[in-house]
Parts: sequence; C-alpha cells; structure tokens
Amino acid sequence: MSRPIVAIVGRPNVGKSTLFNRVLGWRKAIVDPQSGLTRDRLYGIAEWRGREFSIVDTAGLDLDGGKDESRAAIEAQTQVAIEQADVIVLLLDVREGLTPLDREIVGLLRRSGRRVLVAANKADSPGNRHFAHEISELGFDEPSLVSAQHGLGVGDFLDRVIEELPPPAEEPEVDTKADRLAIMGRPNVGKSSLLNALLGDERALVSPLPGTTRDPVDTELVYDGVPVVLVDTAGIRRKSTARDRLEQYSLLRGIHAMERADAVLLVLDASAGVLAQDQHVAGYALEAGKGLVIVVNKIDLVEPAHRKAAYWRTALLRSFKFAPFAPIVTVSAKTKEGIRSVIPSALEVVGQRRIKIPPNELNRVLRQAFVEHPPPSYKGRRLRLGYATQAASEAPTVVMFVNDVGLLHFSYRRYLEKAIRERFGLMGNPLKLVLRAGTDRRTGKAGAKTGAKTGTKTRA
Repeated sequence: MSRPIVAIVGRPNVGKSTLFNRVLGWRKAIVDPQSGLTRDRLYGIAEWRGREFSIVDTAGLDLDGGKDESRAAIEAQTQVAIEQADVIVLLLDVREGLTPLDREIVGLLRRSGRRVLVAANKADSPGNRHFAHEISELGFDEPSLVSAQHGLGVGDFLDRVIEELPPPAEEPEVDTKADRLAIMGRPNVGKSSLLNALLGDERALVSPLPGTTRDPVDTELVYDGVPVVLVDTAGIRRKSTARDRLEQYSLLRGIHAMERADAVLLVLDASAGVLAQDQHVAGYALEAGKGLVIVVNKIDLVEPAHRKAAYWRTALLRSFKFAPFAPIVTVSAKTKEGIRSVIPSALEVVGQRRIKIPPNELNRVLRQAFVEHPPPSYKGRRLRLGYATQAASEAPTVVMFVNDVGLLHFSYRRYLEKAIRERFGLMGNPLKLVLRAGTDRRTGKAGAKTGAKTGTKTRA
C-alpha cells in the first residue's frame, strides 16, 4: 500500500523541522534558530495509532522568490509538496500571531484545494497562547496548540491528522511475479536517459501498464525470462517543457512510485558528485524497506580512472555510510557503457530481499556472535537472547526474543546486523532487527513490543 503524504508548510523559523523530528521520534532534520536552514525537502515515515504515513519537511516560504533564483527553486519544491500532499499542516507561531506572510501562505493553500490542518507552535505555557484567537480567524478548523520542542499537544494533533487521512485504498492490480524497479534521483542526473537506454537495450518490450493517477505509466519488459516492471518516476513519456517549471522537482512525485517498487535505482551524476538530496532519497528508500542500487551515471564526463565501480565504492563510502551494503553500478546512458549491468544488479537485490533464513541457522549465527563478542552490561544487567526468527515482512526483518528490550546498545545492534549480513547476504536491502520481551521458545510468548516499527528504541 502507498502511504498517504502529510506536508508541513509555513514561513521560515516557525519550527517545521522541530515538529518533523518530533513526529518521527528522532532528530532527522537539522534544527537551528537561523531561518532557511532546510533547503531541501526531507522525507520520513511516521506511524501513529497503527497508521503509517509519509511526512515531508519543507523549506520555509517567503513567496518572494523573484529576488533570488535559488530561493525560487526551493519554494518551487515546497509547492510540489503542497501539490502532492493528502493533508497539509500549516504551522504558525502562536507567540507572534499572524503575519502578512502567514496570510499570503493561507491564500496559497486555499487555492491548492488540499485539506489543511492548522497547528500553532511554541505554545510552551499558557502565557504563550495569547494569539490563539487571532489564528482561529483564518477560517480553517480550530487550530491545535502544540509545542513541538516539548511535545505538548502533539499527540492530540496527530489524532486529528490520522482522522483526515484518506482511507487505505486498494492498489491497482499488478503482476506479483514481476520485479518492480523505481528509477529515482535529482533533476538532470539522467533518469530519463537511463530509462531510454534500459528499454532500448532489452529484447522484449511487452506493454505499457496503467499505474496510479500520480504515476501514469509503468513499463513492463522481460529480461532473460524474468518479468520486470520499470516504475517511471522520470516522466519519460511527457516531454519536459519550460512551461512546467515544477516538473524538474519531481522527487516527491516519485514517493508513491517508490512504495510500489521492490527496489530503487538511485541515479547520481558522476560529474556533480553526491548532494544532500541524493542521501535523502537513499535514506527514504531504506526507511521504506526498499532495496537500493546506486547507479552512477555520466561516467563519460569524468576521467577514465574515475569510471570504475571500485573507485566509486570508495568515493561514496562516506556519503552513504548508512548503506554500505548497496551495490554500485557505473554507467553512461549516453554511450550505453555499463547499461547491461543495471538490471542484473537490481534483480540480485530483489532476490536477496526474498531470502528465507532458516531459523536454526539464524539462531546459530546470533548465538555465536553473542559468544564471540558479548553485549555490554548496563547497570549490572546484560542482554540475553532467547530465540530469533525471521518475520513475514516485505523487507528482511529479524525478530529477537530477549530478556530486556532496553539493553540493546545501538553499536551492538550494528554488530549483530553485520553478523547476519556476513552469513546471509541481503545485499542492497535494509535489515530490521525488532526486539520483543520474552525468552521462552516453547510458548512463543513475546512481551510487549517496544520502540518504533523499524526496531526497538535502544539506549545510546
């Protein structure tokens, strides 16, 4: 199922990134008193009362982009977020009341036709709420008073957000036997050229397939007898024109497509290197439980020594240190160099995510890891493993029944993940370790699950 999208919108420095982090439960966005720090959208997957949704942190709007080309580009991205969102959170500063800029943004949101919920931030105490009545005059539903910094009122506000999300809809029927690959990346990295090269290089183009309203056309092909669907986030079938300025900011349009895919082909520009938005897309793909292949395009524009995958494995290690398991493919969509290795690499990643780990072998590997490097003690207590098993989940997920879910240090989590990967591979795929209280294998009882859906919160 594609997750609905919630976008946080407002003028600079009203606390959008702080609220974003609060909803996610951790500091993913950079928070700083200096306005305008969020220069790219950030995406995250949040869950509240059993409902998952994608949340988008946008750059602050000042609606005067004509004076600054880069500012206009940033605001264009925010307008794409508004266009794609199912629910928009208009964030205001309750201590400052309504400003002329706030009223301009309200007008923009009314014209968008989207469902808007108002949150008045920085209501840290009763004395900070004296402009709440002014905010109520906007004509939207009663605003929610929150303190994103301290978490006050955020739970009640999320209850309202969940009520406004569209009901889960059935996805269009797709070929469940086909491996689905989404091509994503920043503007001008060569996504369309790569898709053209892949289609021109393969032998059996079958048919265009209807997708969702936000992703009009997928393309099905057969590669060495394996059905493959290329999920088109590059917009190849609609010629780009200057009239559609927002088309270049199509990353958000790809979120729904990404969630219908098994793996993401993240396209980078070899001549430009890695930018923050590349890291954002990779992080979102892994957070969504998707496989990841990094495709370094335009190697015809760099010197020969920088055209090999081995060079880029070293060069990208720092930028993608959170995804050292992702395979790297170097190509030139223009000259077709390396094109034939893209789909085989992606199919290998998809195959790895479907590996069934034998429970006995999984437990042997983990117990050996515990013996070779025992977990650190905390207040005189030490983590003990009762039993582990693979969960029935889209992404590789291991459930560990332990004596105390709070005893897993984040560094020991990484150590266990590495041990599992060394034995079972899982190339290109995120690995989720979920802890449950309970050690009795015979009864299978697992105490209350703790922490976020991506794993249990652990001590730092």
